[in-house]
Amino acid sequence: MILLLSDLEFSVKIIINMNMLIIDATNKKIFLMIIINNNIYSISHENSKINYEKLTIFIDDFLNSKSLKINNIKRIYVNRGPGNFAGVRNSLSVVKAFFVTKKIDYYCYSIQDFKDEKDIRYENIASLCDKFKIKKNLINPIYIG
Repeated sequence: MILLLSDLEFSVKIIINMNMLIIDATNKKIFLMIIINNNIYSISHENSKINYEKLTIFIDDFLNSKSLKINNIKRIYVNRGPGNFAGVRNSLSVVKAFFVTKKIDYYCYSIQDFKDEKDIRYENIASLCDKFKIKKNLINPIYIG
């Protein structure tokens, strides 16, 4: 019994100490959050056609501001919708490119995945994805018609 408990505590520490990037381009703002060893940083930009093309630049600049590179990120969480078609499509494309080139695992979530949850905040997305068993490296976008 003690062995199982210590194994559980070890796996929780791994998740907490993992550098994560959260991307949400489904709304009026492009929202980015970095979680680094329990420190949380966020930034947002206007969600416009011009800025869709700058998403990788925004991510790179944001990471650089915290002395990080994309290689330091271990997991990416991206909102798959529903929301702005171009924002969803672009953010999913960028995340898929990071997966292909840098082998960074990603989780595509939707707020709709977290039924009956009361505390849905960006900083809780990783634990909610674990709780609701969101599959790794699977894209299933939800667009507004």
